[in-house]
Amino acid sequence: MPEMLSTIHCIARAAFICNTMGKLQSKINHSTSKYRAGGYMEENSPVKAIQQYSPAHTDAVTSVAALKSDLCVSGGKDKTVVIYNWRSGAVLKRLLGHEREVTKVACVFESNRFFSASRDKTVMMWELSGNSEPSQHFPGHDLVVTGLVVSPDASQLCTGSRDNTICKWDIETGECLCRTAISRNLVTHLCWVPGEPYFIQTSEDKLIRMWDSRKLQVAHTFPGKQHIQTYCDVSQDGRYCISSSNGFAGEGCEATLWDLRQTRNRVREYKGHFQTIASCIFLPKGLGLTPVIATSSHDCMVKIWNQDTGACLTTLCLEGSGPLASLAVCDSSTLLCASFNSGIHLLRINNAKGLELQEVAKF
Repeated sequence: MPEMLSTIHCIARAAFICNTMGKLQSKINHSTSKYRAGGYMEENSPVKAIQQYSPAHTDAVTSVAALKSDLCVSGGKDKTVVIYNWRSGAVLKRLLGHEREVTKVACVFESNRFFSASRDKTVMMWELSGNSEPSQHFPGHDLVVTGLVVSPDASQLCTGSRDNTICKWDIETGECLCRTAISRNLVTHLCWVPGEPYFIQTSEDKLIRMWDSRKLQVAHTFPGKQHIQTYCDVSQDGRYCISSSNGFAGEGCEATLWDLRQTRNRVREYKGHFQTIASCIFLPKGLGLTPVIATSSHDCMVKIWNQDTGACLTTLCLEGSGPLASLAVCDSSTLLCASFNSGIHLLRINNAKGLELQEVAKF
């Protein structure tokens, strides 16, 4: 009898959560909200018509990155890497080479080279001005490659995989220079610390590690979290790192700010999403005096937060998008958001009358 009552209680609780989330979703669909200094929330008028550009991919988009002031690179489940002009809405190049889903793309902004990682266990380098063939291959991982980062000077490439390894590569020859394995270190993302020989790594073992790229050794391990860490980013001044967590029904669905200076402590958390946060990024200081960060989640929502206070400044729900997998900054007022169901969303940040976030196009 106690077991039956416990089962009934669990079913009732799940039904309540789903019903509540459904009602909340319906309230915020097709809308954005913003927070005034007085602390109250104001609903905006309906969003203007969204421009539909030619689709970049035929299936879910897993990763997107800004390549030039008007170009982005993306990868998807359709096994392709695409160079897209987000200003004009046109495909510049569609690159074939991977045998399975592309998991990550990475590049140095305003460079000619970019990289893609895949479930086929390989990484490829491409040239913007070259032909449609990869200019270099990086085979060597035993499982899907889930972490990919290139140093700001474009001289070093590091990768991580579900095979528990981190690898450092010679970009010109494709040779693996160093390989380090840590038990249960199922890598989820890599990001570089600007101006330093370090990069940050998140993992399914719920830990965040800082690596010294020179000897490929762990320089610091941050205090463990309660949930899988899905993504990380470092501020342009190199002072802070932000990581995101998986979760469900609001539990564990947070982003965490870390101090990268001497203390390397957890600073604060940003809570408000209902499902896994798949991407978290620092936004340019050009948006205003207050530093802000952005998050995207499997709950179809993009949120912008006050970095210092943890307050949510604005929320945009992309109805029907499915999980939102990746965010990229194009300029001080433009974001790209990759989704599973509706391609890449072009978002505009308006700071004229309180921070607003609107969708202006998708492709």
